Parts: sequence; structure tokens; C-alpha cells
Amino acid sequence: MSKRKKRRKKNTSTNLTQNILSVLRKHNQPVNYKQIAATLNVGDTSTRNLIIKRLRSLKEKGTIQEVERGKFTLKASNNYYTGVVDINSRGQGYVIVEDLDDDIFINSKNLNRSLNGDTVQVYVFKRKRGGGKEGEIVKIIQRKKVEFVGVIKIHDNFAFVNCSDHKMHTDIFVKKKDINKANDGDKVLVALIDWPEKAESPYGSVIKVLGAPGEHHTEIHSILAQYGLPYEFPNEVNEFANNMDTTIHPDEIAKRKDLRKELTFTIDPKDAKDFDDALSFKKLNNDLYEIGIHIADVSHYLQPGTILDEEAYERATSVYLVDRVVPMLPEILSNKACSLRPNEEKFTFSAIFKINSKAEIISQWFGKTVIESDSRFSYEEAQHIIENANKPHYTIPAEIALNNKEYTVDKTISEAIIKLNTLAKILRKRRMHQGAISFDKVEVKFHLDENNNPERVYFKESKDANKLIEEFMLLANRKVAEFIGKQNKTFVYRVHDEPDDEKIAALQNIIKQFGYHLKTLNRKTTANSLNKLLNDVQGKKEQNMVDTLAIRSMSKAIYTTNNIGHYGLAFDHYTHFTSPIRRYPDVLVHRLLQYYLEGGKNNKSNDLEEQCEHCSNMENLASSAERDSIKYMQVKFMVDHQDQEFLGVISGVTEWGIYVEIISNKCEGMVRLQDMKDDHYKFIKEEFAIEGQFTKNRFQLGDEVWVRVKNADLIKRHLDFEMLGHKNNR
Repeated sequence: MSKRKKRRKKNTSTNLTQNILSVLRKHNQPVNYKQIAATLNVGDTSTRNLIIKRLRSLKEKGTIQEVERGKFTLKASNNYYTGVVDINSRGQGYVIVEDLDDDIFINSKNLNRSLNGDTVQVYVFKRKRGGGKEGEIVKIIQRKKVEFVGVIKIHDNFAFVNCSDHKMHTDIFVKKKDINKANDGDKVLVALIDWPEKAESPYGSVIKVLGAPGEHHTEIHSILAQYGLPYEFPNEVNEFANNMDTTIHPDEIAKRKDLRKELTFTIDPKDAKDFDDALSFKKLNNDLYEIGIHIADVSHYLQPGTILDEEAYERATSVYLVDRVVPMLPEILSNKACSLRPNEEKFTFSAIFKINSKAEIISQWFGKTVIESDSRFSYEEAQHIIENANKPHYTIPAEIALNNKEYTVDKTISEAIIKLNTLAKILRKRRMHQGAISFDKVEVKFHLDENNNPERVYFKESKDANKLIEEFMLLANRKVAEFIGKQNKTFVYRVHDEPDDEKIAALQNIIKQFGYHLKTLNRKTTANSLNKLLNDVQGKKEQNMVDTLAIRSMSKAIYTTNNIGHYGLAFDHYTHFTSPIRRYPDVLVHRLLQYYLEGGKNNKSNDLEEQCEHCSNMENLASSAERDSIKYMQVKFMVDHQDQEFLGVISGVTEWGIYVEIISNKCEGMVRLQDMKDDHYKFIKEEFAIEGQFTKNRFQLGDEVWVRVKNADLIKRHLDFEMLGHKNNR
């Protein structure tokens, strides 16, 4: 026998042993050689006999055990772990195990019907090449999701859905009876119903037809469906809400502090429909001011155990897409009963402070109130008042006025806004001095026409008026959390852990390409250094990229009953109290605060932590949907600019291409290396660069380059660019 044949026989033997072990891992019950042969599609006598020999050999080695005559299982070992699988676009994955330092590599052939995000059990063995842990998924403990968005391709007797999610490594087989009136090429929402052991693809059923790919409403609904977010309320929820009594009854007013005669106003975005916070202002004697932060009392209407409350909890947050808001509450509450509209009596939950001119808190009060807002201002109107503080009259010009008509602001209100701005600046300066981090990232916004087509991209700028509201909301959130936290009572906190050392080191490695440096000796020097970095990049070509990378280096803020403080804000106690119209955790905070104000004992319910986790998860899904909607609108904007040239900055470098962000509109696309025909480019990972093998042309993170829009794919929400060269070489 030749050496080649011997080698082939040895490999066959090894493969058979591994296949037997794989079958045993997948079965929860003991199996015999016949069941193993059937699973492996083995029918010939010689191979079946070989299976019997292998079973005996594995038993003698102690790898398996014979639990009853002729039936075997794997011996219990320490090689099994439970974790979450993360699958990349190439169909390979890693299982992330909480107690392990290294992730476990999973070859595509060993994914065994697992999908991205699933909680799985994995068997670990030694990796043949490169060291590290490698494994095979042997059990799916819990699916992360069972509904997927994709385009359906219908054949004579069956159909397949090609999923939009690039981490979904398989298509979904649909029987003809399960296509639910979908037409060939429709974008659909499909639910997994089965994945037979020998089937290459899972079986699914179309549960909703979303429409033709590329159409605006189809794509927006697809984004919501992809993350399991609703875009309409069930009829019974709307009916329940619309039949609620939202009258301001005198007997309820009598139970509250009456603030209807206090000077009160709201400051919100120009296009806002729900106003869930208002400020009141009163000048006292002895250099003191009484400032009230009044929040819509949603908990008065949203009663536990009702279908309205159940729906609000399931949603947990409003979702802000580029062309619409998907609210947490039906319109009767979000835009009417709970919206603090001017000249309307409203029930509120208030935090009222006596503050001196140094912005020091002299006293505080929390409780249920009734208010009547005197005026509504947009941020632009309030900013105009602040910028014209030295003028005797505060005339709002027609071009920024909410009603498009010039008008003069009441002197008392304008002076209140100016004083509040002065106090807010002191609060902000003190917060920054204590180690808070100032993330004023550029926000991309769109002017849309009547057909939801983007006419123009612009950037939202945070000015003094925005920061005024922000500081007083932060004050209320902090003081409410502090009030309960110092009593050592169970509460819902908004916490933010310190950044991971590895992520900070990775950020350091990237920003040094631009000449920046971080000092990371301790918590405060890291925060101060990050602030300096964020300030230094203001207005620079790399600002948006550095801002984004700095935010990614941070831990994620979450809701929990375990208070570890808020690193980014430099607060020991922090919660969310100020937006119950759009955030369910704020509703929980209102309920708990009122319960404790009424003398309730410590609420040690285990349900609270579970509710916090759910709200954190829903917030992450909503954020992902919001990012996707911005990306979709950016691609839609670029559809009309194909073949046009733009100046951009290289925002990412990978082995398959470089990412470029256009400076004028922040749209990001990719230049594929395979499309760069002037040379063969090599990826230099350590230097975040690619270099031509012959020309030595070099493209590095942060370089300014000219690109042409090659393709704008609305369905994949992806831009392809053509590289034209460096900024100074054209």
C-alpha cells in the first residue's frame, strides 16, 4: 500500500472517530451503533463494524461510557461551556463565555444549526492551527431571535428567503403553503418553525409581507421588523387608551402641590409633539431661586396590570427614526394627556430646588404636583434670548419663531431663561471638574420632502439652550437617585461602568496616528484626557471618527438595581426620572419614588432587576434601529449623487477594503481592495493602513481622499466608493 493510501486511511479513521463523538454530543440520550450509523448515513457492513470497534476503543480510553448494554454516552468532562455565539459574515463564529478570558473559535461546519446571538453549549477541543480554543456547538439552549427580514425567491413548489442580516449565515426554506400571499421578490418577515437535523436550511413561515424592496415604507418597516420593534399599536390597546378618563379632577388636584400660578415654560425641539418636562422659576430673597423640574406624571395614567402598561413595558422605549417616532405610549397620552402643552392644566411629578447664585442646592422637595405651562419655546427661540441677553427687548424673529411670526417675549420669562442659563453653566463646569466626560458628538439630520426623500443633510449642534435643559434634567435625575440611594432602598439606577483597559488601549493605538495621546494613570486623568481629546478634535477632519471611537471605548450605560455610579457623568448616584413618556424605566422610578415618599418599606422584588435588563435590551435594539434608519437615509441621499466626486476621510481599514466618510455629509462607504486595480494592496493591521506592492501607494486611517460614488444599495443600506486618490495628489 502506498504512503498516500495509508495516510488517507488514517484520516478516514480519525474522521470517523470525530463523527461518532459529534453524534454522541448531540444526543441527550444514550445511543447504540445502529443509531450512530443511521445518523451518519452509513449503510455498508464494513463501516458499521468499524463504528463498533471505535466505540470499544473510545470506551477503553475513558472518552465514552456504556450506560447500558450496547448504549453509549460521552463521559462528563470539563470541556463543556455555555455562552453566546457571535457569527461573522463569512459564516464562522466565536462563543463568548463569561468566565473565560478567550473566546472559543467555531468553524462553520461545527455551528450545527446555531444562529448569531444564540445561547449555546459548546464542546471545546485543541485547535489544530494557531493555538487557542476551538469548539463544536452541541446544544442550542435559547434562540436569540426566531423572526428574520429578507427577500423571498419563489420557485414552483417552494421558496427561499435570503435574509438581510449579514450575520445570518443561511437562507430560510419556505414551503409553498407557508408563503402567505407573498410575491416573488417581496421583502418579508419570516419566522423559524423547524430545522430538521439533515436539512441544510431552517424551515420558516412568512408572517408578514413588508412590500417591494427599496420602497421607503418597506425599508423603514423592515428596520423595525429586523429588531422585533412594532410600528403600530394593537387595536385593543388603542381602544383602552382612548376610553381612559384624562380629565383633571378637583379631587386629584387636592392631593397635590398646586403650582398652576408659578412661572412655568417648556423648551423643546421645534418639531417636538410630546413635552414631558417643564421648568418653573421664582426669585426668592437672600440671593435664592426656586427652580422646579416638572415631569409628566405618566404613572398616574399608566396603571400596573392593564394591557396599556403591558404594551408600554414590552416596548420599553420610544424609537426615533429619521422620518417618524414609534412611541412607547398611544397618542392620547404621549401627545395629549401627558404632554405639558401651554395653557393646559397637567398632572406632574416634580423635583423642586432652592438654589443660590453659586448653583449650590440649599433644599429640595419631591412630589406630585399640578402645573399650567405659560409658554412653549423651541431651542432656537431660547438660544436667541440667551444670545441677546444684553438687549432691553427680546424680539424673536419670524424665521425662527414657532408660528413664523415675529413676537416679543415677556420680560419675566426671558430673564428667567437667562438666569437659568447662568446657573446651568456653573453646574456644567462643576460637573466637568469632577471628571464628567463631554460627548458632544455630531448628530446627522435630514430635511425631508413630502415623499420622505432627503433633500439636504445637516448637523445638529448642541448650544447653550440645549445644555440648559440638559443640566437641569441631570440635576433632577441625580438628586432623585441620591435621595433614595442614601436611604439604602432598592431603586432603578442608570449606571455606567469604567471603560475597559483593553478598549482604552485600542483607542490610544488609533489616535496616535493623528498625533493625540491619552493619560490613563487613574480614573480622573483618563476622564480629563478624554475630554482634552474630544476638545482637540473639534472641527478637525477626524472629529466624527474619533468621537465615535471614543464612545465605543466606553462601557454601555444600563439600568440596574445595583448602583455602581455613572462614570461618564461622574455621579455616584444617577437614575432616569425625566422622560416617562418615552422611557419605561422612568415610569418605574416614578412608582418607586412615590411608594417610598408614602412611607413604603424597602421593595426587594426580584422582578425589578429583570425589568431593568429588559429595558436595557430594548434600548439597545431601538438604538440599533435608529442607526440603521440614518444609514438608510444617507444611502438614499447618495442615490442621486452617483458618479459624483467627494472629499472624505479614511475612517476604517480592513483586509477587504477601506471605509471612507464623506466630510460634507458624514455618509460612509467602502472602497473594496479588489476594485483598486492600479496595484496589489497589502493590509498592514498594526498601522491601520494598506500599501501597494509595487507603487508603494499608502492609504492610512485619517487620510483625506477623493472618492466617487460607485453604487448606492438601498436594500443592503450600503455605499460602494471608487478610490480617486489622496487629497493633495489630484
